[in-house]
Amino acid sequence: MHRPDRLRTLAGHPWPARFVSTIPPATIPSAPRSPWRYLGDCDVLHAAVVALFAIVASGGLVWLGYLLHVWRVAARSPVAPPRPMAVLVFGRRLHGDLPGPDYRQRLGRAFALARARLASSLLLLGGHGGGRLSEAAAGYAWLRQQGLPGELPVQLEQDSVDSLENLRHARALLPSDAAGLRPPVALLTSRYHLARCLSLARRLGFDGLPVAAEEALVLDRRYVGLLLVEATYLMWIDLGVRWARLIGHRRMAQRIS
Repeated sequence: MHRPDRLRTLAGHPWPARFVSTIPPATIPSAPRSPWRYLGDCDVLHAAVVALFAIVASGGLVWLGYLLHVWRVAARSPVAPPRPMAVLVFGRRLHGDLPGPDYRQRLGRAFALARARLASSLLLLGGHGGGRLSEAAAGYAWLRQQGLPGELPVQLEQDSVDSLENLRHARALLPSDAAGLRPPVALLTSRYHLARCLSLARRLGFDGLPVAAEEALVLDRRYVGLLLVEATYLMWIDLGVRWARLIGHRRMAQRIS
């Protein structure tokens, strides 16, 4: 759905509306949904119990395996795709109506790919950012301020609150061929976030290539903490889905599909 007038007025930029689409219309809900709502979900809690049992039963070795995987993907992912492709840029919660440091790194990498003609299109992902703008809209405003080429097709996905919803909505936006197949896409986000996004994307049927925002992995105290959190998230999701399939719990398994 196109809303040229709204897109032209966001952040005061005269944007070339013929190259921008947004889904849903670029309006921000007054009461945004919180990702913490999942804590009341019985399937999510079921998966958490399974993950906790696996940690205890293995003496922490299972969790360590996921941590090593998260670190390996973070350390080895390239900073550019091998050829031009659609680039999915994952959002991050805003500071006011402005991108924070992690989000600016992601946007900066997207801008570099656009300038190098390695982005055939951009899909900015992210709903309510905590202020007037969605994460996607604030990200697009930032890119336009940097001089993003006006001829590059851009889409804004503004109704998601987490990485899984990002990808579900992106799946509906990306074109597919007559057989229902979608071309490969670049999944652009911070290095600590790449393993989870790549795992979710593959479960949702994407042919996704991880692309890192940062030039290299730097293991300072903050980043180590983020890797630990991501390993826990990934284990929670992955073991939950595997367990659901093992016991034939279709509803729980279909939560990521």
